[in-house]
Amino acid sequence: MNLVADTSAWIEFVRGTGSRIDQSMAFVIDNHRVLLPDLVYHEVLRGMPSEIEARKMILRFKPFVDFQLCNMFIAEKAAAHYRFLRSKGITVRGTVDLLIATWCIENDVPLLHSDRDYVGFEEHLGLKCWALGM
Repeated sequence: MNLVADTSAWIEFVRGTGSRIDQSMAFVIDNHRVLLPDLVYHEVLRGMPSEIEARKMILRFKPFVDFQLCNMFIAEKAAAHYRFLRSKGITVRGTVDLLIATWCIENDVPLLHSDRDYVGFEEHLGLKCWALGM
């Protein structure tokens, strides 16, 4: 099964927090095809504390399937999702989260995350979020 891991899940995994998300990441890496959106790649690398750590992370990302997250279709759908969620009183804080959720919805790919911004997508727009044992 294909799965997208959000930046929040990668951060938990890289830090080795021992959280449910960290453990889920370890499981999905071993048992599923993890897709790596370009913007998630950017966000994780941006957060590395040094060039040495960034280079290590680049090597660590090599086995994953990378892809370009956004195009005009996804951008338009993400903007519509933002307006829809705002009409429900939900404000998504980040553009990248909007794009990731929209891509996952449009491509019927589950998302692994630890970010509250995705809850509205799950409740109102049909985003599938990965759960251990899925």
